[in-house]
Amino acid sequence: MLYIGIDIASKKHDCCIIGKNGDVLATHFTFENNRDGFDLLLKTIGSHCTDHSLKDVKIGLESTGHYSNNIISFLQSKEFSITVFNPLQVNLFRKAQSLRKTKTDKADAKFLANMLLSSDLKPFISPSHQISELKELVRHRFRLIALRSRLKVSVSRLVTILFPELHTVVSSIHQASAYAMLLEYPTVKDISECHLTKLTNLLYESSKHRYHREKTLEIKSLAQKSIGAISFATGFELQQTIRVINNLQQELVILDKRIKKVMIEINSPILTIPGISYTLGSIIIAEIGNIHNFDSPNKLLAYAGLEPSTYQSGNFTANKTPMVKHGSTYLRWALLQASRLVVQNDTVFNDYADKKRSEGKHYFVVLSHVGKKLVRVIFHLLKNNTSFVPQA
Repeated sequence: MLYIGIDIASKKHDCCIIGKNGDVLATHFTFENNRDGFDLLLKTIGSHCTDHSLKDVKIGLESTGHYSNNIISFLQSKEFSITVFNPLQVNLFRKAQSLRKTKTDKADAKFLANMLLSSDLKPFISPSHQISELKELVRHRFRLIALRSRLKVSVSRLVTILFPELHTVVSSIHQASAYAMLLEYPTVKDISECHLTKLTNLLYESSKHRYHREKTLEIKSLAQKSIGAISFATGFELQQTIRVINNLQQELVILDKRIKKVMIEINSPILTIPGISYTLGSIIIAEIGNIHNFDSPNKLLAYAGLEPSTYQSGNFTANKTPMVKHGSTYLRWALLQASRLVVQNDTVFNDYADKKRSEGKHYFVVLSHVGKKLVRVIFHLLKNNTSFVPQA
């Protein structure tokens, strides 16, 4: 049996090969993150496989996000057994091996090989192509929403400079009608001098007929005595920022349609759970990946970071401990959001939440308990490929 540790980087990877007795067969070698480098890795592995089958080769690497995608796909295409380690686990193992604060790519590759030798972790089972594609779409959606949120903060800052009183007459400065007005009239001078009928029609159409002439008069009156700065440069920045937000919103609509299309193709039983639709369902499915990587609901719960920490020493056992929060941030967020919606749509989950609330638990603590129950349900549905059946 050969144990191979690979330390992943953006342009090159470091590798160490040890035998079944822990003897080092290849102390350290580096290969480039390209086809020639991957072929060199195969050649080096083959030179040490004279008495071994490729099935007797175990390869371990650290989870490093997108940097490891290509090497994992390549090794899986060659039918190697791959184990992906949690970076926290690798860090703790490294500290346990030495008191020195030493961290190099060469040492990390050897640590990974030794972890393979000393652990009994099962190989990583890659998700289907559809789920891998879904994960890319979901992560892309999170990035677009984060960008949109930052731009909305910029809009709030700019409106505070140009028209600080606006929030007193509209329910939100980020609503469609406010954006439409600011896009056409970015400064209080523009609003004060604009034609009343034109502004009335603009607000009436963009607010879906909620704002009438009275609201227009109120806004114009407020703009005429506003302390807002008359800065055309700041107004131009506000207009451009709003246009970018509107474009992002259109792209998100297109992206959501693409995600929905993939979810319909996957036809996951998670969509049968009341309250979980295509958006939340896609995040949960994409982040879980292959459910067969998890032996029990507890391991899935740990991967989501929803399990409580444990502290016990002597006769003392802490009864109030924080959530671990190690694992997929995206999955944890989606499960907590889904918990809130499932409570609203399913009687059993609602009764369970009421029970926890009657025990005096905080709202978010109640959600975490519901989330744990939901994880067990999701695990059962995905493992058995069965639909959710509401309980009496």
